[in-house]
Parts: sequence; C-alpha cells; structure tokens
Amino acid sequence: MKTLYTKTDEYVKVDGDVAIIGISNYAQEQLGDLIFIEEIPTGHKLEKGGILTAIESVKAATDVYSPVTGEVIEFNEILSSEPGIVNKSAEDKGWIVKVKLSNLSELDELLSEEDYSKSHD
Repeated sequence: MKTLYTKTDEYVKVDGDVAIIGISNYAQEQLGDLIFIEEIPTGHKLEKGGILTAIESVKAATDVYSPVTGEVIEFNEILSSEPGIVNKSAEDKGWIVKVKLSNLSELDELLSEEDYSKSHD
C-alpha cells in the first residue's frame, strides 16, 4: 500500500480505489495531545481541498483538508472515544476515514514520502 502526503500534512494510503486518510505523524507532533476529532458520516461527499474534519488539541483547533475527491465509506469510530490514538499511531491505528476515490488522477498531485520528509527538514 502506497502512502502519499499533502503539503498541509495529511496522508493518503491507497488500496485500489479506496483511500485511507489521516494526519501525518509530523502534524500530530505539532498539534500536541488531541482531545476531539469531529466525526464524518458515511456517505459524506468530499471535495479535494475541502474541509474533511475539525481536530482539537490542548494547543489549538484546526481543520483537516481532504487530499482527494470521493465518498466516505468508513469513519474510524475509535476516534470518538479515544482521539489520542492519533498521537500514539497517527499513520496506522489513528487513521480518520476511508474514502471511495472519484478521481484517481488526483493522487498524482500528492507528495511521495521522500518529498514530504524533505519539506520538513
């Protein structure tokens, strides 16, 4: 499964026409301890660049943007009761949503892991 990144610190793990989206490890480090992640309903339509969800930490509240266009097929329910899982495992157990992709060519605009790492050196 290939992992891609946005300049705004979201990641996308692609499996066929399904994308698993969350915030990068770098982003969770910058935010600090997460205390709330707004739930996204199944069937919700996302537009690339539009707001995916809102996240609150002990430091700040911020919006998370959708790196792709598609339809939410699953929200990571554990986040409702345990948003801190993102701090422990941002790019594994702390994923936010699974999305059925509408436009696979949008993935070409995202950063590779190597390019993303360079942007934070």
